[in-house]
Amino acid sequence: MKLKFALAGLLAAASFSAMAADQTVTVSLDHATTFASSTVAGDVLTGGLDVLTFDGLGAGQYKISITLTGLDVAWDAANTKLNGVTGGWDFSMGEFKYFGISSLSATSPFVLDLAGSVSGMKPGYTGVVNVSPVPEPTTYGMLLGGLGIMAFLARRKKQA
Repeated sequence: MKLKFALAGLLAAASFSAMAADQTVTVSLDHATTFASSTVAGDVLTGGLDVLTFDGLGAGQYKISITLTGLDVAWDAANTKLNGVTGGWDFSMGEFKYFGISSLSATSPFVLDLAGSVSGMKPGYTGVVNVSPVPEPTTYGMLLGGLGIMAFLARRKKQA
């Protein structure tokens, strides 16, 4: 019986990618990564700010989608920043959402400064981050060039 409780506790802890007030979350491309606030009283939005660092990505441009759902938390969209930039946040239907494109350098992960205040006795939040790469313009150029060559070869074959 104790083994079952220990295993259940281990599985519950592993179900979240990270848990803490200020935390680092390792994300992967094209997969949803979950995170959650600390469950310790007084750790959520201490001083009005939690810093979430998302790493595991190389250099490039990425489309980033973040959805947060909170309990007893009042979000501050004006002071919430992704890589030091405000804006792009939408609070509707009880969720706090961000959609945008961000350029990342290989030396630094992207950082979310999550601003808000605690408005109840048991505050907390959970979130999901989706990251997908944005193709570079040269990728589209190569695609169009390849399609042009295929069309030329098909036309030449048809004439013969």
